[in-house]
Amino acid sequence: MFVCVCHAVTDKQIKQAVEAGCCSYREVRDCLQTGTTCGRCVPETRELINATLIELAPHTSQAA
Repeated sequence: MFVCVCHAVTDKQIKQAVEAGCCSYREVRDCLQTGTTCGRCVPETRELINATLIELAPHTSQAA
């Protein structure tokens, strides 16, 4: 699905950018140009970045 219509950036591209090492909105923006025209995609882009970072985080178990 397109997240940034202005630059034709999809949710998959954003996830791939995070998987490739982008760890912040600024890094994704610099890589894919999301949010640099109208800005309507910024909230969804941030949500996708955070969700992807959570998915990639190592799962730790809490020991009592």
